[in-house]
Amino acid sequence: MEIMNTGYTLLIPLIPLAVFLLLGIFNRRIKPAVSGYIGVAGLAASTLLSFYTAYQYFFVVGKVNGVYQAIVNKTVWLNFTETLHIDLGVLIDPISVMMLLVVSTVSLMVHIYSRGYMKGDDGYTKFFAFLGLFTFSMYGLVLATNLFQIYIFWELVGVSSFLLIGYYYTKESAVAAAKKAFIVTRFADFGFLIGILIIGFYTGTFDFETLNNPQGSAILNWASSSFMGLSVITWALLLIFMGGAGKSAMFPLHIWLPDAMEGPTPVSALIHAATMVVAGVYLVARLFPLYYFVEEGFVLQIVAYVGAFSSLFAAVIAVTQTDIKRVLAFSTMSQIGYMMMALGVSGYEGHDGVGYMASMFHLFTHAMFKALLFLGAGSVIHAVHSNYLKDMGGLRKYMPFTNITFLIAALAIAGVPPLAGFWSKDEILVAAYANNPLIYGVAVVVAGLTAFYMFRLYFGIFWGKETTYKHAPHESPVSMTIPLGILAILSITVGFIPFSQFVTADKAGFEAHLNYPLAAIAVAVGVLGIVLAWIFYKKENNLSTRFANAFGGFYRWTSHKFYLDEFYLFVTRQIIFKRISGPIAFFDKKVVDGTMEGIGNKTMSLSRKIMGVQSGRLQDYAFGFIGGVVVFAAVFIYLWTN
Repeated sequence: MEIMNTGYTLLIPLIPLAVFLLLGIFNRRIKPAVSGYIGVAGLAASTLLSFYTAYQYFFVVGKVNGVYQAIVNKTVWLNFTETLHIDLGVLIDPISVMMLLVVSTVSLMVHIYSRGYMKGDDGYTKFFAFLGLFTFSMYGLVLATNLFQIYIFWELVGVSSFLLIGYYYTKESAVAAAKKAFIVTRFADFGFLIGILIIGFYTGTFDFETLNNPQGSAILNWASSSFMGLSVITWALLLIFMGGAGKSAMFPLHIWLPDAMEGPTPVSALIHAATMVVAGVYLVARLFPLYYFVEEGFVLQIVAYVGAFSSLFAAVIAVTQTDIKRVLAFSTMSQIGYMMMALGVSGYEGHDGVGYMASMFHLFTHAMFKALLFLGAGSVIHAVHSNYLKDMGGLRKYMPFTNITFLIAALAIAGVPPLAGFWSKDEILVAAYANNPLIYGVAVVVAGLTAFYMFRLYFGIFWGKETTYKHAPHESPVSMTIPLGILAILSITVGFIPFSQFVTADKAGFEAHLNYPLAAIAVAVGVLGIVLAWIFYKKENNLSTRFANAFGGFYRWTSHKFYLDEFYLFVTRQIIFKRISGPIAFFDKKVVDGTMEGIGNKTMSLSRKIMGVQSGRLQDYAFGFIGGVVVFAAVFIYLWTN
């Protein structure tokens, strides 16, 4: 491990923190237009530093003897033992640098876009303050040097998302969505925290570099400790994955993500498309050597199957949703499942680690085209003042630029060559095919479903039957279309980056080659999905209604998200609240509180009865004294005479 000064990289997270403090403290004194420029300028500075860091690391100082080295700058914050301590600092390695680029690029585009989208909003300055806090939290998370530091920023990301999801705090559904996201992820994060504590107890370290050394003594210490047939480290890794599954909205902890669309659309693009929801994927990737080498990758198999099921589950639901932001939300869940699946089927060295590389590559490309999809959806919502497909149609005539950019993003996520999604998705399919035929089959089906529901969305918005609009829709302002244009260009070009030479499991890099047969299958399935969407939705017809009627109950279940929200509500209200919490509350109130209150009441009653003993009147005291003397004398005489 190479240690060198990375002082300037500290400015990357500190600049958005300064923006948050400035806009937050002087919220009422700073004019809205000025606060927008401050937010954009701050993120632009952090973005420039992030790209400079990437250039320095990948092309100047990062590679030593053919392997990318970790560059660490840290200081001890809390010291528990000689080896167990919590550090604060910066870890620069291939995946942290890659995440810097993702967070910076998407956040900057969202900041620029928000200047137009949020114009005239009463909380304009506050909104940019919250964006600054969120970006600071994500920077801190991806640069963390140890498990506890990442957990600190992990929770701060949760707080930031709570503030942004519930930004429209006068709207009941937004408040409920913010609480739902916060509570669901807290359950997951509780598991994450327990996993961290187990690792600290048994290995004596939280440090990533030590934990990710497969031959390190910290890992060997776990060999003699087991619970229910699994090593303690396996349980710890499962609990840590639980935290990642909650943040990345994997089944069954996904229920918060669709509701989180209640926040402003730029928030959806920033938090729930490209940054926060991939934190779980990043966490597994950060500890990948540990996941891979412990018990022959047992936990990775669970990661793979959870990712594959979540991907298919979300894609099926996305086909039936009518709120365009919720379609994109389930699409995000599906694509995050793809990334988890790729990590789960990955090897470690060289070409065997193609799954790891593909997961990170898809994370990188997906950030660009999914942010573009959300911002494009925001542009449409801004024009028609509705989230629902029934209120849209024929918008290509009114919004030609949004139409083109949205089409590019839809083609990218559908895996159409040569756009970015094609290259990263192909590598995931290669990894799945080589390691697990069942997961490969699921991945191919999901690819077809993705193409279908994305072009169902595209045709429903920009083609189909033209809705009678009260006011003619118009193209969004320049502050909103510039980010769309930049992200469209990135969605076309970033797939050509030789990603396998920069980000791999063993940090050595390798030459990736296109698998033509598998690529042809994936493209054919994607084109089939697009063609079906063309037939169903490009022109007005009743095919979709007939399709829905034909599938009857199954269609109803998918449109209601398999009633999982209702199931959770039933469990919460009828079982936890009514049959568990209710009796406990009754016992606490009637038995515990009742006993204490009874003792208090008896004490007060007794006090009232004897309070006359201390009346404060001299004659009462004299009477008591004389009475006492008489009684004492009588007892004395009785005892003397007998």
